[in-house]
Amino acid sequence: MLRTRVLTAAVLLAVVLAALFLLPRIGWIAFCALFLGVAAWEWGGLTALASGARYVYAGLLVVLFVLPAVLQSAGGNGLYAPVWVYYAGALFWAILVPLWIWRRPRIRGRFWLLAAGAFVLLPAFAAVVDLRAVHPWLLIGALLTVWISDTAAYFVGVSFGRRKLAPTISPGKTWEGVAGALAAVALYALVWANLGSPAGMAAWPGGARAWMLPVLLGLAVVGMIGDLFESLIKRQAGVKDSGTILPGHGGVLDRVDALLAMLPLAVLAFMR
Repeated sequence: MLRTRVLTAAVLLAVVLAALFLLPRIGWIAFCALFLGVAAWEWGGLTALASGARYVYAGLLVVLFVLPAVLQSAGGNGLYAPVWVYYAGALFWAILVPLWIWRRPRIRGRFWLLAAGAFVLLPAFAAVVDLRAVHPWLLIGALLTVWISDTAAYFVGVSFGRRKLAPTISPGKTWEGVAGALAAVALYALVWANLGSPAGMAAWPGGARAWMLPVLLGLAVVGMIGDLFESLIKRQAGVKDSGTILPGHGGVLDRVDALLAMLPLAVLAFMR
Protein backbone atom coordinates (compact mmCIF):
# COMPACT_ATOMS: atom_id res chain seq x y z
CA MET A 1 0.00 0.00 0.00
CA LEU A 2 2.79 2.45 0.92
CA ARG A 3 4.60 1.69 -2.34
CA THR A 4 1.42 2.34 -4.31
CA ARG A 5 0.82 5.64 -2.51
CA VAL A 6 4.37 6.84 -3.13
CA LEU A 7 4.30 5.82 -6.80
CA THR A 8 0.94 7.50 -7.39
CA ALA A 9 2.09 10.67 -5.65
CA ALA A 10 5.32 10.78 -7.66
CA VAL A 11 3.55 10.34 -10.99
CA LEU A 12 0.86 12.87 -10.13
CA LEU A 13 3.43 15.43 -8.96
CA ALA A 14 5.48 15.01 -12.15
CA VAL A 15 2.41 15.45 -14.36
CA VAL A 16 1.17 18.52 -12.47
CA LEU A 17 4.60 20.21 -12.45
CA ALA A 18 5.09 19.55 -16.16
CA ALA A 19 1.68 21.04 -16.92
CA LEU A 20 2.29 23.97 -14.58
CA PHE A 21 5.54 25.07 -16.20
CA LEU A 22 5.14 23.90 -19.81
CA LEU A 23 1.53 24.33 -20.88
CA PRO A 24 0.29 27.57 -22.44
CA ARG A 25 -2.52 29.37 -20.64
CA ILE A 26 -5.32 27.68 -22.58
CA GLY A 27 -3.66 24.30 -22.05
CA TRP A 28 -3.44 24.94 -18.32
CA ILE A 29 -7.12 25.89 -18.22
CA ALA A 30 -8.00 22.64 -20.03
CA PHE A 31 -5.78 20.68 -17.63
CA CYS A 32 -7.56 22.25 -14.64
CA ALA A 33 -10.94 21.60 -16.27
CA LEU A 34 -10.11 17.89 -16.45
CA PHE A 35 -9.39 17.71 -12.72
CA LEU A 36 -12.43 19.87 -11.96
CA GLY A 37 -14.62 17.46 -13.90
CA VAL A 38 -13.33 14.46 -11.96
CA ALA A 39 -13.73 16.28 -8.63
CA ALA A 40 -17.29 17.35 -9.56
CA TRP A 41 -18.14 13.79 -10.55
CA GLU A 42 -16.91 12.60 -7.15
CA TRP A 43 -18.92 15.32 -5.39
CA GLY A 44 -22.00 14.15 -7.22
CA GLY A 45 -21.34 10.68 -5.82
CA LEU A 46 -21.17 12.07 -2.30
CA THR A 47 -24.65 13.52 -2.83
CA ALA A 48 -25.95 10.11 -4.07
CA LEU A 49 -26.60 11.26 -7.62
CA ALA A 50 -27.19 8.54 -10.17
CA SER A 51 -24.37 7.90 -12.64
CA GLY A 52 -25.93 9.85 -15.49
CA ALA A 53 -26.79 12.81 -13.29
CA ARG A 54 -23.22 12.87 -11.98
CA TYR A 55 -21.90 13.34 -15.51
CA VAL A 56 -24.42 16.11 -16.14
CA TYR A 57 -23.41 17.88 -12.92
CA ALA A 58 -19.70 17.53 -13.69
CA GLY A 59 -20.25 18.74 -17.24
CA LEU A 60 -22.18 21.78 -16.04
CA LEU A 61 -19.42 22.84 -13.65
CA VAL A 62 -16.77 22.34 -16.32
CA VAL A 63 -18.75 24.52 -18.74
CA LEU A 64 -19.08 27.26 -16.11
CA PHE A 65 -15.36 27.01 -15.40
CA VAL A 66 -14.18 27.33 -19.02
CA LEU A 67 -16.74 29.98 -19.96
CA PRO A 68 -14.40 32.95 -19.35
CA ALA A 69 -11.79 31.32 -21.61
CA VAL A 70 -14.35 30.62 -24.33
CA LEU A 71 -15.69 34.17 -24.16
CA GLN A 72 -12.14 35.51 -23.79
CA SER A 73 -13.34 37.68 -20.95
CA ALA A 74 -11.75 38.57 -17.65
CA GLY A 75 -13.26 39.36 -14.30
CA GLY A 76 -12.51 42.30 -12.06
CA ASN A 77 -8.87 43.47 -11.95
CA GLY A 78 -8.05 41.29 -14.95
CA LEU A 79 -8.74 38.06 -13.06
CA TYR A 80 -9.85 34.92 -14.85
CA ALA A 81 -13.03 34.75 -12.75
CA PRO A 82 -15.05 37.76 -11.62
CA VAL A 83 -13.72 39.01 -8.32
CA TRP A 84 -17.09 38.37 -6.66
CA VAL A 85 -16.52 34.65 -7.22
CA TYR A 86 -13.54 34.79 -4.87
CA TYR A 87 -15.41 36.85 -2.31
CA ALA A 88 -18.25 34.33 -2.45
CA GLY A 89 -15.74 31.52 -1.93
CA ALA A 90 -14.17 33.37 0.99
CA LEU A 91 -17.58 33.94 2.59
CA PHE A 92 -18.45 30.28 2.12
CA TRP A 93 -15.25 28.98 3.74
CA ALA A 94 -14.72 31.60 6.44
CA ILE A 95 -18.31 31.87 7.73
CA LEU A 96 -20.78 29.36 6.31
CA VAL A 97 -18.65 26.22 6.53
CA PRO A 98 -17.53 26.77 10.16
CA LEU A 99 -21.21 27.19 11.08
CA TRP A 100 -22.04 24.05 9.07
CA ILE A 101 -19.34 22.07 10.88
CA TRP A 102 -20.45 23.41 14.26
CA ARG A 103 -24.16 22.68 13.78
CA ARG A 104 -23.61 19.56 11.63
CA PRO A 105 -27.07 19.56 10.01
CA ARG A 106 -27.91 16.57 7.88
CA ILE A 107 -28.87 18.09 4.55
CA ARG A 108 -31.42 15.76 2.99
CA GLY A 109 -32.20 17.82 -0.10
CA ARG A 110 -29.56 17.37 -2.82
CA PHE A 111 -29.91 20.92 -4.11
CA TRP A 112 -27.99 22.50 -1.25
CA LEU A 113 -25.22 19.91 -1.37
CA LEU A 114 -24.86 20.32 -5.11
CA ALA A 115 -24.82 24.11 -4.72
CA ALA A 116 -22.14 23.71 -2.05
CA GLY A 117 -20.11 21.68 -4.54
CA ALA A 118 -20.16 24.63 -6.94
CA PHE A 119 -18.93 26.95 -4.17
CA VAL A 120 -16.23 24.44 -3.26
CA LEU A 121 -14.89 23.75 -6.75
CA LEU A 122 -15.35 26.73 -9.08
CA PRO A 123 -13.58 29.48 -7.06
CA ALA A 124 -10.70 27.14 -6.20
CA PHE A 125 -9.97 26.04 -9.77
CA ALA A 126 -10.33 29.60 -11.06
CA ALA A 127 -7.82 30.61 -8.40
CA VAL A 128 -5.37 28.03 -9.74
CA VAL A 129 -5.57 29.75 -13.13
CA ASP A 130 -5.10 33.24 -11.69
CA LEU A 131 -2.24 32.42 -9.31
CA ARG A 132 -0.38 30.57 -12.06
CA ALA A 133 -0.90 33.54 -14.38
CA VAL A 134 1.16 35.71 -12.01
CA HIS A 135 3.90 33.09 -11.75
CA PRO A 136 3.94 29.30 -11.29
CA TRP A 137 6.05 29.75 -8.17
CA LEU A 138 3.37 31.90 -6.57
CA LEU A 139 0.90 29.03 -6.97
CA ILE A 140 3.44 26.55 -5.60
CA GLY A 141 4.14 28.85 -2.67
CA ALA A 142 0.46 29.01 -1.80
CA LEU A 143 0.02 25.24 -2.15
CA LEU A 144 3.05 24.62 0.06
CA THR A 145 1.24 26.40 2.89
CA VAL A 146 -1.31 23.59 3.07
CA TRP A 147 1.15 20.78 2.34
CA ILE A 148 3.44 21.95 5.14
CA SER A 149 0.46 22.37 7.46
CA ASP A 150 -0.88 18.88 6.71
CA THR A 151 2.51 17.21 7.09
CA ALA A 152 3.32 18.93 10.39
CA ALA A 153 -0.18 18.25 11.75
CA TYR A 154 0.16 14.55 10.95
CA PHE A 155 3.57 13.99 12.51
CA VAL A 156 2.95 16.16 15.58
CA GLY A 157 -0.47 14.60 16.04
CA VAL A 158 0.92 11.06 15.82
CA SER A 159 3.75 11.85 18.24
CA PHE A 160 2.04 14.09 20.78
CA GLY A 161 -1.69 14.15 20.00
CA ARG A 162 -3.98 13.70 22.99
CA ARG A 163 -6.92 16.09 22.67
CA LYS A 164 -9.23 15.37 19.74
CA LEU A 165 -10.07 18.28 17.45
CA ALA A 166 -13.35 16.96 16.05
CA PRO A 167 -13.81 13.35 17.18
CA THR A 168 -17.21 12.88 15.55
CA ILE A 169 -16.00 14.18 12.18
CA SER A 170 -12.33 13.19 11.88
CA PRO A 171 -11.12 11.22 14.92
CA GLY A 172 -7.47 11.26 13.88
CA LYS A 173 -7.05 15.04 14.13
CA THR A 174 -5.86 16.61 17.37
CA TRP A 175 -5.34 20.07 18.81
CA GLU A 176 -1.66 19.26 19.23
CA GLY A 177 -1.52 18.58 15.51
CA VAL A 178 -3.11 21.96 14.84
CA ALA A 179 -0.49 23.67 17.02
CA GLY A 180 2.32 21.86 15.22
CA ALA A 181 0.84 22.80 11.84
CA LEU A 182 0.60 26.49 12.74
CA ALA A 183 4.15 26.51 14.10
CA ALA A 184 5.47 24.98 10.87
CA VAL A 185 3.51 27.43 8.72
CA ALA A 186 4.77 30.35 10.83
CA LEU A 187 8.34 29.26 10.14
CA TYR A 188 7.51 28.89 6.44
CA ALA A 189 6.00 32.41 6.41
CA LEU A 190 9.20 33.86 7.83
CA VAL A 191 11.26 32.09 5.19
CA TRP A 192 8.91 33.18 2.38
CA ALA A 193 8.87 36.79 3.57
CA ASN A 194 12.64 36.96 3.28
CA LEU A 195 13.05 35.14 -0.03
CA GLY A 196 13.90 36.99 -3.21
CA SER A 197 11.33 37.05 -5.99
CA PRO A 198 11.39 34.25 -8.56
CA ALA A 199 12.55 35.05 -12.07
CA GLY A 200 9.81 36.80 -13.97
CA MET A 201 8.22 38.40 -10.90
CA ALA A 202 9.06 41.93 -9.91
CA ALA A 203 8.11 41.24 -6.30
CA TRP A 204 6.01 38.90 -4.25
CA PRO A 205 2.42 40.13 -4.31
CA GLY A 206 0.57 40.61 -1.11
CA GLY A 207 1.96 43.70 0.50
CA ALA A 208 4.53 44.21 3.21
CA ARG A 209 6.55 41.34 4.65
CA ALA A 210 4.84 41.79 7.99
CA TRP A 211 1.59 40.58 6.42
CA MET A 212 3.04 37.26 5.30
CA LEU A 213 2.76 35.64 8.75
CA PRO A 214 -0.95 36.36 9.42
CA VAL A 215 -1.87 35.67 5.77
CA LEU A 216 -0.26 32.23 5.66
CA LEU A 217 -1.53 31.30 9.12
CA GLY A 218 -5.03 32.29 8.01
CA LEU A 219 -4.72 30.21 4.84
CA ALA A 220 -3.55 27.23 6.90
CA VAL A 221 -6.55 27.52 9.25
CA VAL A 222 -8.96 27.73 6.31
CA GLY A 223 -7.27 24.68 4.83
CA MET A 224 -7.97 22.75 8.04
CA ILE A 225 -11.60 23.83 7.82
CA GLY A 226 -11.74 22.50 4.26
CA ASP A 227 -10.30 19.18 5.38
CA LEU A 228 -12.91 18.86 8.14
CA PHE A 229 -15.72 19.87 5.80
CA GLU A 230 -14.98 17.15 3.29
CA SER A 231 -14.70 14.64 6.14
CA LEU A 232 -18.14 15.75 7.31
CA ILE A 233 -19.63 15.35 3.84
CA LYS A 234 -18.06 11.90 3.42
CA ARG A 235 -19.27 10.83 6.85
CA GLN A 236 -22.80 11.93 5.95
CA ALA A 237 -22.50 9.99 2.67
CA GLY A 238 -21.23 6.93 4.56
CA VAL A 239 -17.99 6.57 2.57
CA LYS A 240 -14.31 6.58 3.51
CA ASP A 241 -12.96 8.05 0.25
CA SER A 242 -14.50 10.31 -2.37
CA GLY A 243 -13.37 8.01 -5.18
CA THR A 244 -10.83 5.44 -6.36
CA ILE A 245 -9.15 7.15 -9.31
CA LEU A 246 -5.83 7.64 -7.47
CA PRO A 247 -4.45 4.23 -6.35
CA GLY A 248 -3.55 4.30 -2.67
CA HIS A 249 -4.98 7.79 -2.22
CA GLY A 250 -8.69 7.54 -2.98
CA GLY A 251 -10.25 10.27 -5.08
CA VAL A 252 -9.21 13.71 -6.29
CA LEU A 253 -11.29 15.39 -3.57
CA ASP A 254 -9.43 13.39 -0.92
CA ARG A 255 -6.16 14.94 -2.05
CA VAL A 256 -7.25 18.54 -2.56
CA ASP A 257 -9.84 19.11 0.18
CA ALA A 258 -7.75 21.62 2.14
CA LEU A 259 -6.47 23.29 -1.04
CA LEU A 260 -10.01 23.93 -2.28
CA ALA A 261 -10.74 26.01 0.80
CA MET A 262 -7.48 27.93 0.81
CA LEU A 263 -7.13 28.91 -2.86
CA PRO A 264 -9.92 31.53 -3.22
CA LEU A 265 -8.61 33.38 -0.18
CA ALA A 266 -5.06 33.17 -1.56
CA VAL A 267 -6.18 35.14 -4.63
CA LEU A 268 -7.69 37.85 -2.43
CA ALA A 269 -4.56 37.93 -0.25
CA PHE A 270 -1.90 37.94 -2.98
CA MET A 271 -3.61 39.62 -5.93
CA ARG A 272 -5.54 42.51 -4.40
